[in-house]
Amino acid sequence: MGELMKEFDSINFSVDKYTKQLVKECVGGADLQKCKKEIHTYRDQTSSTLKKSVYANYMQFIETAKEISHLESEMTQMSLLLQEQHNILSCLTDGKGVSTQREKDIETLQENENTHATRVIKEMVQNFTGKLEGKTFLYEGALMELDNNDYRPIQRVFFFLFNDVLIICKVKHDKKLEYVVDYDPKKIAVINIKDLDGVKNAINIITPDGSKIFQSITAAGKKEWIEQLEVAFRWDQPGQKSKKGPAPQPPKRKSQETPISNKHPSIDLSPYSAQTQIKAAENFGPEWISTANEEVQTLIAQRHFEDAECLIKRCQEYLAQDKTFVNALEFEERVRQLEKQLMDVLLKELSKCHARNLQVALRSSRRCSQILVNMGKARQACGTVLKVCSIALRTAQREARRNNSEISELFFCDLAQVACDFINVFENQPACVSALVVWCNAELQYFANQLKKHYLTKGSHLEAIAKCVEGVRNPCAKLTEIGLDLSYHLEGLLRADLDELIRESRTRLLETIGRTEDVWQPYNLHTKTNLKRLLMEFDNLGMDMRAHATGDTWINLTQSTVNFTRHFLQVVNHCAYLSKSEALSPSCQILLSDLLQAQLAVKPTTGLSVDPNFVVKNKQFLVEELLPVALNKFREISGNGGELLSTLQQQMRKQHAPIPKRRNVYQTDVF
Repeated sequence: MGELMKEFDSINFSVDKYTKQLVKECVGGADLQKCKKEIHTYRDQTSSTLKKSVYANYMQFIETAKEISHLESEMTQMSLLLQEQHNILSCLTDGKGVSTQREKDIETLQENENTHATRVIKEMVQNFTGKLEGKTFLYEGALMELDNNDYRPIQRVFFFLFNDVLIICKVKHDKKLEYVVDYDPKKIAVINIKDLDGVKNAINIITPDGSKIFQSITAAGKKEWIEQLEVAFRWDQPGQKSKKGPAPQPPKRKSQETPISNKHPSIDLSPYSAQTQIKAAENFGPEWISTANEEVQTLIAQRHFEDAECLIKRCQEYLAQDKTFVNALEFEERVRQLEKQLMDVLLKELSKCHARNLQVALRSSRRCSQILVNMGKARQACGTVLKVCSIALRTAQREARRNNSEISELFFCDLAQVACDFINVFENQPACVSALVVWCNAELQYFANQLKKHYLTKGSHLEAIAKCVEGVRNPCAKLTEIGLDLSYHLEGLLRADLDELIRESRTRLLETIGRTEDVWQPYNLHTKTNLKRLLMEFDNLGMDMRAHATGDTWINLTQSTVNFTRHFLQVVNHCAYLSKSEALSPSCQILLSDLLQAQLAVKPTTGLSVDPNFVVKNKQFLVEELLPVALNKFREISGNGGELLSTLQQQMRKQHAPIPKRRNVYQTDVF
């Protein structure tokens, strides 16, 4: 532990270098787990030491924080006093000349603003052919048009308000503006709609075409629109300024007297120079920056996640190039919060994508996953997607078991579908691909446990076991076509249970050998049809028994030998399929060897008169004909040599070879 602490406390400590060295030194997962425990122990010790240090100096921390807070308060008061003195001196010094110069600068600024607004509308608004020269720009902003009956959102619109025209544009999906209609502000009426449960911040504009309802993003925006439309309505009435003068002023507020335009913050009447104020106004950045926060929140609420992600990315790119505008740091922090908010919403949407149908779950999660990948949040997205897929996979497995359907093909098809869709979305994310492999192994382990629980149970017949295992291996091997090999892991998960089931089947099959008494006479099937059916059955099993057929209905072997041959060939077929795994091949060959040796050990009942040559013929049939056919069939299906069966064949041939009778040449019957 001491060496570990020294290594972590080193100034030149590198996480990547330490991790690579640790992986090289450790052998297997056990060593890595041991190193992990040591690191956790060191972490706990360090945390405990830090807590003790904090507790020891707790009172000093509190006193220092109070002192800092007191000093900050005093500095704030001093700054306010100095500011007030500066304002008084500037007012006494400059007098009326500053006010005149300020009005000229404001008028110039307003003219520049009108020119800029006219140029922007002609460039951005499609299909607009009206004339805007000589008009005074008042306000602009985005609104949402609502249905008059149920307040359902219809479309997003953008308003441009001048002194004698209100231009309404439709916001297209690609963020471009398309001209819809324009109205004379003096021929429309604005009605404030009270906030209800269904709609908030809405206004009703009565136009010559009828009544239309529009919704603002915030309550302040709604109030500004009502005021500006009122200003445009009263523009030519007595008491208003001329068209070529500065922008019209909304009603007076407590905190300001003559605001210039709602496009920029109101100008303070403190006696600063006009040049300083114009310079400050120029540093507020582009106009879309000021409304980006509300715009992103609106897009998220309306589930336009792609547009929200594009706007956040645009803000980040602009901040990377320029941070000199006013409140840049505050805006950067707000963008980070918006990005986190969008990520949380997308992850929540992903977690709700699970469904009984896996295809539906994948299709519904594809959109959110792609947006998160574009945002650089691929790891969070892939973890949530895999959890959703786990729920869908296990739900499908339960329904398949309930309906007695084939679960193996379903599971591996679903696994392949998840892998293909996952790779398409997270193709360039190596960490996510690694997470997919780990997830596949975990799902395979869960599937193997369910397989052992419901299908590979104690007491299962060898035929059912072989059919189940073969039904799992074939679809699992097909996963290699997409680069996913789980066969080795699957064999490891099932090996112990299959070994136990094979041993149990061996014991059960050996108990059936010799249970029925054999009369050791040729087998009579009584009819030609039965004989023909028996020969065809052996043909399907891969063995020709026509050489042993005699007469019309006889087989020149005992009934016990015929029945054993049929049963043994079936067991060979099942064991061969199980022996495709090298780990199970020895157990299967031992089972077959023991069965054959048990049948060979069967002897006639004591006191029963039998033909010895007929007994020898049955045993030779088992060794010379049945065993070679079984060995060839085992090799053909399993794909391995069957060494134990080959050794058994050689031993039995030596054991049952005819041995000449030994005679003593020195003695005769006479002596």
